[in-house]
Amino acid sequence: MKVCGPKYALCGLVLSVWGIFQLVLMGIFFYIKSVALVEDLNFEKTYFSNQNEFYIEAERSYTQNAYNCWIAACIYVLTFLFSGYQFYLNSRSSLSV
Repeated sequence: MKVCGPKYALCGLVLSVWGIFQLVLMGIFFYIKSVALVEDLNFEKTYFSNQNEFYIEAERSYTQNAYNCWIAACIYVLTFLFSGYQFYLNSRSSLSV
């Protein structure tokens, strides 16, 4: 069943590839605890009584952000598959006409 046209499907393919590429790389950089991404960490506490609490919270936040990026990349894989199927259906129907 066709849901979208060929141009929309192609746009979905391109955006999905870019989203997968970007989010997998961001997940890797969060997982290796890149200092450049420290501003994107979510801290549950705003005040830490010692450095050890800060490091534990930063570690938790880095890991959680990495998992979130990888989950979003998986959702982009689903979008890629759907757009690819739509592109296939549109290209098949244009050949048979």
